[in-house]
Amino acid sequence: MNTIRNAFEELKWRGMIFDYVDGIDSILNEKKVTVYNGFDATADSLHVGHMVPLLALARLQRFGHHPIALAGGGTSMIGDPSGKSAERQLLSSQIIEENVESIKQQLAHFLDFDAKSNPARVLNNGSWLMDLNLIEFLRDIGKHFTINYMLAKDSVKSRIEREEGISYTEFSYMLLQSYDFLHLNKYENCILQTGGSDQWGNITAGTELVRRVTGNSVYGMVYPLITKSDGTKFGKTESGSVWLKPERTSPFKFYQFWLNTEDKDIVNYLKFFTFLPKDVIDELEFSVNERPEEREAQKRLAKEITAIVHGETALSRAEQATQVLFGGSLEGLSGGDIEEIFADVQSSELPRTSFELQGKPIVELLIDCGVAKSKGEARRSIQEGGINLNNNRVTDLDLFIQTTDFIENHYLVLRKGRKNYHLVKVN
Repeated sequence: MNTIRNAFEELKWRGMIFDYVDGIDSILNEKKVTVYNGFDATADSLHVGHMVPLLALARLQRFGHHPIALAGGGTSMIGDPSGKSAERQLLSSQIIEENVESIKQQLAHFLDFDAKSNPARVLNNGSWLMDLNLIEFLRDIGKHFTINYMLAKDSVKSRIEREEGISYTEFSYMLLQSYDFLHLNKYENCILQTGGSDQWGNITAGTELVRRVTGNSVYGMVYPLITKSDGTKFGKTESGSVWLKPERTSPFKFYQFWLNTEDKDIVNYLKFFTFLPKDVIDELEFSVNERPEEREAQKRLAKEITAIVHGETALSRAEQATQVLFGGSLEGLSGGDIEEIFADVQSSELPRTSFELQGKPIVELLIDCGVAKSKGEARRSIQEGGINLNNNRVTDLDLFIQTTDFIENHYLVLRKGRKNYHLVKVN
């Protein structure tokens, strides 16, 4: 039976609350509030590391609260020093605006902008920060911050201790984020700011600024920064970050990222990154403990998240592509799909002319590609049922491969045994 009464309890049982300003737990139970979470606009896509605060914002909306996703069109011109060991590269206003528009499209996969009572909104802090007068800002806002107070914040302290230090530009970031909270409290009646735990210093600075300027009580709540059980950074692969934008990370690779989650991490990830209820997650945890080889929990995690971020159609294609790696049908896959699925396997390039006329003998193809070292080895592998062409078992020792066997007129997929793939690209 679901006994979760409010958003705070929902976030708490999922292990998503790292710290909070006293009182917000009661307020989230008593009334519906306006809450905002800021998102960097230094890239044209969010990545999986943004998904904890983004899904938390979606959970708050589901409990009736009013979410604001604040795109950092203004603050991204400065750069947040939190969690960074070196100065960020400054971007032009045009690039940041383009990034903001791209990020808005990704937010729509998580937040409901058409809800009748509490529709989500996207605001851009550039609309108020870019018009600030420096003298007025220093006089009206800067006077509320002491240097001692700012130096004590972890995001600043850690940078000062490094040889390269911190520029005045990034040092001032805290004032701008605090001003965001003041602006949203004044004009949007926002009383709660959320973010990752590395934002705690900036968020509490904002609550203090609002109290001093307006006398209003506002609150902050932060989520844990996700780490993997083996100590490596979450959201990183050998090829880089895992992005939400399909042009940066394809739905197939996105699906694979979650499918490869370690057993030690899977239960936490199900809590953090899905909307699955506790009883379902408990069942999946049982399957991890009792039948880990089935990877039922990993499949469910990958399915749930890919559907949220990329939709059901992309999920179906990602699932089909994954099945191909286990001998599933290649029917309906495009050349791009083939290139992506087999991007990490050995490959060969052969001229089209060698397949024309009567075709190329399968034994010769296996040798040319290095799948077999000799005709004898190639024949034995075929006789033992260990050779597949386009995921169909080869049984004929005298088979000739024709141009009609090509996938998308350019590819052949060889497999020796269960998992040893080789991609043939035909010029």
